[in-house]
Amino acid sequence: MKELFSVFSIDMEKLERLFDLQNRPFIMHGDSVPDHVISELYHVPDSIRPEYLRVKVLELLVTLKTVDPSILGEERPYFYKTQVEKIKAIMAFMTGNPERHFTMEELSEKYDISVSALKQCFKGVYGTAIYTYMRNYRMDLAASMLTQTDAPVTEIAGKVGYTNISKFSEAFKSVKRKTPLEYRKIKI
Repeated sequence: MKELFSVFSIDMEKLERLFDLQNRPFIMHGDSVPDHVISELYHVPDSIRPEYLRVKVLELLVTLKTVDPSILGEERPYFYKTQVEKIKAIMAFMTGNPERHFTMEELSEKYDISVSALKQCFKGVYGTAIYTYMRNYRMDLAASMLTQTDAPVTEIAGKVGYTNISKFSEAFKSVKRKTPLEYRKIKI
């Protein structure tokens, strides 16, 4: 291994110091520099997976040499496992019922978590505010229905929680940059 690392000028001790791994774990969140390296692992045939993994580990180590850990963003708060489990359950519940709009108080009471912890932990786990996450989820779901079905826009709007078609169109356009009808025409 040492010989292989030297060919690629990878100094593991230097990387360890760079990321201060002796004192704490280092977490790099999604959309970071090496994210593309890891995401490619999910699309590889099983027949070459072991070799591909070795190549990707080397690529990741080489890429890490270019990362400045001091500019990677804010420190993220720590959440208890029970809080994270509740947040995941809330997300599953909400995405399983996209036609319903829940208040923070309803979710807080149903899952026995304070409203402030719910907001903070949801953003920490999913990287965005709970309402923003659900709006984007609903619009992605609507976009899928627009391109994969012939259902009327009003029906699709109802399935993602909008009774007012103009509010649905406005929300859809703010996320997808096109009206539902424009989106349907382009994607067909």
